[in-house]
Amino acid sequence: MARHELYNDDGTTDRELCPRCGDAFLAQHGDRTHCGRCSYTEWE
Repeated sequence: MARHELYNDDGTTDRELCPRCGDAFLAQHGDRTHCGRCSYTEWE
């Protein structure tokens, strides 16, 4: 995914960051969000 698709013009993002890593985005799956770096998972 290109950088311009992740960040708004002011440098903010709408995607949620991993609370454990702090600099990785959480992937949106149907029933959970998951960090590919540290395997942190939030179930919905």
